[in-house]
Amino acid sequence: MRVTFLGTGTSHGIPMIGCDCAVCRSDNPRNQRLRPSVYIENGSQCLLVDATPDFRAQALRANIRQVDAVLITHTHADHVLGLDDLRVFCQRTGRKLPIHGSPHSIETIQQMFAYACTETPAWPGLPSFELHTLQPDQQCEVAGTAFRVLPLLHGRMTVYGFLFGRDLAYVTDCNVVSADVVESIRGVTVLVLDALRHRPHPTHLTIDQARDVAGQVGAKLTLFTHLCHEAEHEAVEKELPPQVRVAYDGMQIEVANGEVRQLA
Repeated sequence: MRVTFLGTGTSHGIPMIGCDCAVCRSDNPRNQRLRPSVYIENGSQCLLVDATPDFRAQALRANIRQVDAVLITHTHADHVLGLDDLRVFCQRTGRKLPIHGSPHSIETIQQMFAYACTETPAWPGLPSFELHTLQPDQQCEVAGTAFRVLPLLHGRMTVYGFLFGRDLAYVTDCNVVSADVVESIRGVTVLVLDALRHRPHPTHLTIDQARDVAGQVGAKLTLFTHLCHEAEHEAVEKELPPQVRVAYDGMQIEVANGEVRQLA
């Protein structure tokens, strides 16, 4: 399994519009973060987790040529407004693109992208989606990749994380990771975890809270994502234990047989 981090920032992205803080003005490319998404290659199948407003730029940068299905964590704008850009994959294959998410996410996508959720697109070139509902704790396989749905609290909202075998747990946009979820992902090879900033936030884990969760899970490697412009990449990494790092846009890892290797 090869995982590419397309974006590791918050809903604003970094640099944030109109901000002159040190992180937004930084020339360190690891402080430049697009909206959060990962691209998973598993054999000949390719899976996208969330389609951000930056998807076009992310796909061009990562040279993405194939998307076989999409998993949706939730339908906040920074996670789904790039769905329209997936039209190119519908055009190339001549098939509807499978989109998988919670009942609430699927209902919202039907409302937001009604033109893509019809039996036949009303106009040539429009995207065409095949919608599938996922339930909490469901075990399933999509695009040749088996995973379990992880229910997470994002403030008052339930969102989804995903556990891919024992290789990868993707846990973003949450302020609570329940004891049941911690137990289900304990000892996973790679944990990707929400870690917004040091100051408390009502819907996201702080860096200290994320470090506590990482300690409970005990992954071989934990990678923090969804950092805002209050978090400088190098400064945060210096605070962390050796098995915990900060992910960055363009980072690429390979996970196999309980081992992880960084490719980029």
